[in-house]
Amino acid sequence: MNILGIESSGLTASAAVMTDGRLISEYTVNNKKTHSQTLLPMISEVMKSAGLETKDLDCIAISRGPGSFTGLRIGSATAKGLGLALDKRIAEVSTLEALAYNLSEAKDCILCPIMDARRQEVYTAAYEVAESVAGNSEANANEADAAARIWPLKTVIPEKACPLDELLRELEGLNRKVLFNGDGVPVYAEYIKENFKEEYAFASNSLLLQRAASVAALGTIICETGKTVDADAHVPVYLRKSQAERELAAKG
Repeated sequence: MNILGIESSGLTASAAVMTDGRLISEYTVNNKKTHSQTLLPMISEVMKSAGLETKDLDCIAISRGPGSFTGLRIGSATAKGLGLALDKRIAEVSTLEALAYNLSEAKDCILCPIMDARRQEVYTAAYEVAESVAGNSEANANEADAAARIWPLKTVIPEKACPLDELLRELEGLNRKVLFNGDGVPVYAEYIKENFKEEYAFASNSLLLQRAASVAALGTIICETGKTVDADAHVPVYLRKSQAERELAAKG
């Protein structure tokens, strides 16, 4: 199964190709270039590096949001255009779950991606790595392995846009070590250090930001379980209204 992963929800632009669960090629840029200029050439390059043509794709995985309104629209339009032109279905992957998946080897703590939503707010959620089914029997072990392959993350706090203080208080109530990643870390690291009362850590730079490889990996699972959508049905998930919409509503 050949999956193209597309990530454009923030400043980072990324494209990746995964074949049968194995990462074949990935191209990530984080230098503030406009996604409309970089994304299609990046997709062309990862396809070429993987030795594949677009007709060889089985599905297109897109980071559906939350994130930058402009970035999400560019990624969505790219995925929809390719899907419609190639008659391929779309695997919609939560940006926050894909960020948490970067950290999925950390099995002893809460995984908390934070994306800067401005005005002291973040797009966020909290997860833990899916645990094995209780018990030691071989049947239970097999069941646990199957469950982990279906979805590797368990939601602890559903995705939302909220003030950072609200998130920190909610995380403190879990009484667990928290591992943060996402583009909100560089913005709010000092605030977290001064105000968060539980044990915590920040992800390393290589695991901090969005990666199309994680989008493709989760997209593979979505595709295998038949939860894809038609290309023309895909829409980004913003979690809150745009600034223009908020200003219009304020005018009444």
